[in-house]
Amino acid sequence: MEHNEIIRARQGVEAEIEGLTLVDWFRRAAERDGGRPALSEWVPGPSGGDGRWSTRTWAQYRAAALEVAAALAAEGTGRGDVVALMMPNRPEHLIADIGAVHAGAVPLTVYATFAPEQVAYVAADCSARVAILQGAAELDRWRPALARVRSLRTVVLMDASAVPEDAAGGDGPRFVSWADFTAAGRRALAADPGAAEDRAAAVTPEDSATLLYTSGTTGEPKGVLETHRQILFQVTITQRANRLPHGGATLSYLPLAHIAERVLSVYLPVAVAGHIHFCPDIGELGAYLRRVRPNGLFGVPRVWEKLQAGMTAALAASPGERRGAIEAAAETARAYIADGQYGRTRDPGLERRFADADARVLRPLRALIGLDRVEYCVSAAAPMPEETVQFFAGLGILIRDVYGMTENCGAVTCNRADAYRLGSVGLPSDGMEVAVTGDGEILVRGPINVAGYLNRPADTAALIDAEGWLHTGDIGRIDGDGFVYVVDRKKELIITAGGENIAPASIESRLKEHPLIGQALAYGDRRPYPVALLTLDAEVAPGWAAAHGVDSRDIADLARHPVVVAEVGAAVAAANAHLARVQQVKKWRLLPVEWTVEGAELTPSLKLKRRVIQDKYADAIDGLYRV
Repeated sequence: MEHNEIIRARQGVEAEIEGLTLVDWFRRAAERDGGRPALSEWVPGPSGGDGRWSTRTWAQYRAAALEVAAALAAEGTGRGDVVALMMPNRPEHLIADIGAVHAGAVPLTVYATFAPEQVAYVAADCSARVAILQGAAELDRWRPALARVRSLRTVVLMDASAVPEDAAGGDGPRFVSWADFTAAGRRALAADPGAAEDRAAAVTPEDSATLLYTSGTTGEPKGVLETHRQILFQVTITQRANRLPHGGATLSYLPLAHIAERVLSVYLPVAVAGHIHFCPDIGELGAYLRRVRPNGLFGVPRVWEKLQAGMTAALAASPGERRGAIEAAAETARAYIADGQYGRTRDPGLERRFADADARVLRPLRALIGLDRVEYCVSAAAPMPEETVQFFAGLGILIRDVYGMTENCGAVTCNRADAYRLGSVGLPSDGMEVAVTGDGEILVRGPINVAGYLNRPADTAALIDAEGWLHTGDIGRIDGDGFVYVVDRKKELIITAGGENIAPASIESRLKEHPLIGQALAYGDRRPYPVALLTLDAEVAPGWAAAHGVDSRDIADLARHPVVVAEVGAAVAAANAHLARVQQVKKWRLLPVEWTVEGAELTPSLKLKRRVIQDKYADAIDGLYRV
């Protein structure tokens, strides 16, 4: 896109949001669509029986947020003060968040997987004033912060039974239950109904609407402030690219400390009066997808891989003749999606065959996993294995990669339904500029770039140059049509002893194409050749083992079984066949564990913590280089 076109697109978005804040958008949603459902929480039935949805409308959502705003004001929370949140994805999480926004404060969701020392660091770094926590487990995680962070004056607990007996505060913070906290807000609101509205009206587009801390694969988390203007710009260009229907159903299940989940579950629904359903445990995603049947789904690659694994197991159990019909329909769907890429033209005959296959075979299959109503499916954060993309293409689902960071408030490139190219992360979003330096680093410039990192002038100087370009730290390229391709993190590139530059993500993506391999880490920096650490997929491996006559379901046992080890060896050989010689994995080890967020091998956004894994399995890696 020519520079003048980029500027015109940028000005169009800016004109649309000029002078507005999230508070204004929220008021509009409550006034225009006050009776529409906004927040729904699943309430299980007695003894695990049939449950039901408990739902708040948009008018009720705003009323509850104003109560929180009034309660925060009564606590002495000032404009710009930070309100820290640590709780599952649930209605109260968003009510507390938006309530803080209406009070002129800055909500911060802290990753629930942060260690106590990390929580204390974050709370001190941002001088948190209030913490709103789920219960006793979260309170324990906050203990070091309560002892050290003098700015922290109030701790609100959702679970009233977790409120300490000595809750008065003294030299430390005051403890109060959520029920008592919001009741105080209702009383304050009744006594002075205009005070909360006046405070909300004072919020400006340049005020901070949220604070996020990078999950970080290395080092301490870094704080990033996002303004109302940046969020409204991001939501507007996201909606232009995806077109979520007015009142559309969404599913909130990823951590709300993640920028993508914030855009899609907190902010975008405000623009379209969406209906947000909460899944408090990612392990239950499959059940919630079938309950909600959302109009769109965002998932990091690991989520899509897990859905693929479950669906593959179900399809394998189908009768032979049924599997034949499914595969024939899948081939048609893959061709249809491949021919829909930018610059290609679909044959009308293929369109007719796909429509028939979709109606007869594919849509009922998608209904099995709750994806029969999806209008967009999106992935980001890490490379998507080609095998996973092709699997979902075979179901008639186009998974569109986007690219962005916390530091630019979400996506800066996207594959659109009418302009996509498989393997790329799409074209620059409306009004955004993307360039690549001589050494391959991706640069981004535009209104959604943040001003820098909180309390980190040196890191800010390294992030944004004098011309306003944000240095992403990612290596990539841009093709002749403007589509962007991400190769790897600049700091994660492997430089072998022979001086070859290798992107580990390319190797790992190939290795994970076999369904047995759940996670892979390629290593080889300053070494003669690449090696790999591998883990089994805990959902796929037991079923695969049973189908191949292996009488065990234990992951550790399976990782040692010769039949499984032989199959993984064949998978490595198959991956190597698609890699350049210098990229090929010469040795590998199958570990008897699964890498998890709880085990500290993955970030909360499910990316590999390379240094953690490398340190944890240093002996195993060294062993792969011994003769």
